[in-house]
Formats: sequence, structure tokens, C-alpha cells
Amino acid sequence: MPTAPARFIDIHILQSVPFANLNRDDTNSVKTVQYGNTLRTRVSSQSWKRAVRTAFEEHIGQAALRTRRIGERVTQLLTTRDGWPQELAERAGAHAAAASSIKFELAKNPDDPKQIVPNKVLTNAMVYVPDSAVTELADLATEHRQALENAKDLKKPTDKSVLPKEHVEKILRSRNGVINLFGRMLAEVDDAGVDGAVQVAHALTTHMTDVELDYFSAVDDVTAAWGDSSGSGHMGHAEFSAGTFYRYATLDLRDLAHNLNGTTSELAELAHAFLHAFIISLPQAKKNSTAPHTIPDLVHLSVRTDRPLSYAAAFEHPVTAAPQGGYAAPSRDALATYARAANTMLGTHNILTSGWTSLETKTLDGLGTRHDAYADLLTAALDAALTTQDGTTA
Repeated sequence: MPTAPARFIDIHILQSVPFANLNRDDTNSVKTVQYGNTLRTRVSSQSWKRAVRTAFEEHIGQAALRTRRIGERVTQLLTTRDGWPQELAERAGAHAAAASSIKFELAKNPDDPKQIVPNKVLTNAMVYVPDSAVTELADLATEHRQALENAKDLKKPTDKSVLPKEHVEKILRSRNGVINLFGRMLAEVDDAGVDGAVQVAHALTTHMTDVELDYFSAVDDVTAAWGDSSGSGHMGHAEFSAGTFYRYATLDLRDLAHNLNGTTSELAELAHAFLHAFIISLPQAKKNSTAPHTIPDLVHLSVRTDRPLSYAAAFEHPVTAAPQGGYAAPSRDALATYARAANTMLGTHNILTSGWTSLETKTLDGLGTRHDAYADLLTAALDAALTTQDGTTA
């Protein structure tokens, strides 16, 4: 089978985000990082990757499920789809969750934490499977209904399932486009692990930022209407920041092709869906109170045969605002300057194509060919990436 010479598609994005808190820590504070000896606002790769995965799933019409409560999902399907009695469906879901090599525990009674809830199984590891795996496990339970009717309830972690372990683990090994792209860590089940084909960096502002405290109060409508007392019904504060973020990810086409077992029919679809999702996605934290729904100021794609190349170092020295204010324009200039210098030093013989699109109207040397729209940029990059050495499409 002919192979494309491309190995990596690097995607670089500059995006200005207004007053927001896209990604909070355990104290509800804005996440930050010291870079270049200055404080920057940060959005973790896990946070933005989840937003990307959600958009990706919607684009390709596939979904993956990551949960410790796979048994409860099986129970729900058996009751709603197949009309199983609740007690039997709960036993079936528990046995489905307990049948693999993944250890489990029983959920605690919320009214009495010293008591466990029979058949409410929580796997010790997060199961990450195609959403269709729930249907397959429910179908397996239906096939073994007689055994489940005669089986005992699961009341302790050493109890054994009556469902066939080999069949359950085969279902847990199943994949779809989501898992082939983003990978899966499931060491408890042999051969269930999948190396992800994408690497996503933490987003950080290109400039120094300050975290702002927003004091707020909530009016008690009855008190306001009656006017019988003063003061608010509730007071509090929250942290926010704003800035221009540099975002970066790379897609390893060779790893993705490997995860697809050498078939290339899905390669272009999954690559396009990922890049599109990375461009349009935005974490949803506090969206109702901030509505920070901006689009990227600039998107740059580079198709490389050698290695990924992040341009984060372009902002190790923090960008300063333009004379008239604003960080977006100087960030675009800094990115283009660094890209030109880095690629001059490394050489351009390993770049198959590079291009960009932006709200910027002036030319940005160093970023390749300018395109008018995201769609045009993606098409040009993927055409170059997936053209094989003999001129055909991979």
C-alpha cells in the first residue's frame, strides 16, 4: 500500500478570550503558569481536549463513553429498551461491570456510608469504550439471561460474575474513530490500550496577565418587592482573567494510520474532523455568566515529515501591547517572526506545505500561503499531507 510522506500536522492558534474563567482549579481559581518569569493565564490540555473531543464526536457522528459506572448504563438500557424488571437489570449491569479483569467496588449508601449498595458496581479504573459497547453488553446480558436470573447479587469486590470474561473484555477492547484518534489507557485489560495520535499542549496567554476578583451579589426578589429590609440575598466573589492565548496541537498521521489497522479510508475524515474541532472548540466553564464565544484570530497549519514543532517559545518573552492597545496584533507578528527564524534554522526541506488564515489583513511572512477561510486552509493541508509518494491519495 502506498504511504504518504507526511508524518505530522501541526496546528497553531492565536485566540483572544474576554473576561472568563475557562478552566478552574480545585479552589475555583483561574489556572496560571509562570513562563518567561511572568504570570500567564493557562487552560489545561485536558480541559481544551475535552471540548475538542465533544466537537469531534458531533462532527463524525460517533461517541465514546468514559466512566466507572458502565454497569449502571447497561441496567438503564435493559430497563428502558428491553423492559427488564429493575432488580434483574441491576444484577445484570453489575455482572457486566464485574466480568473483566478490572477490579471493582460497591457504591456506598448515601444515607449510611458504612453500608454498601448491592449490584451498584464502580470499576476501579475508568472504562473508555465506544458508546455502542453499552448496547453490546446489554445484548450479552440478554443472551445469558437465564444465568443472570439464577445468579447471586454482587455484594463484595470478591464476588464473581456469571458473564463470560473473554466476551466482555473483547467488548472493552473495541474502538471507534474517537478512541483511534485520542487513544485509551486501560492497563487492566490485555491489548485494550491505544496510543493516541494527537498531542495537545496547555494553552497559555502570550503576555503577562492579572487574575481579577469579581465581587457579586444576588437580589432576593421577595425582599426587593416588599422593601422590608436592606441588603442582598447572597454575596460572593469569583476569579476571572482575559487575554490572547497561544494554542498548539500536533496530529501524528502514522500513529493514526496504525490505529486504523493500516486502512486509510477513515484517515482523511478523522484528520479533518480533529483539526476542525480544534479550531472551533472552546471550554464551557462559566459560559452562562461570561459567554466568551470568540473565534481564533489566526490559524496556522504546517505539514512536516520530520518532527512536531511548537512555537510556544515565541512567547517566552511576553508580548507587550500595541501602542493603541491590544495583544492580538503583536502576538501574530511574534508568531510569524519566530516561525520564520525556527524554520530557517531547521531548514524547510521537511515541510510539505504550510499556510494560514487570520483576521489580520497584512501579510505575515514565515507562515506560508494565506487562505481566506478555515475550510480552504484545512483542504490544502490535508491534500498535501495525504498525497502519496506516487501521486495518489492515501
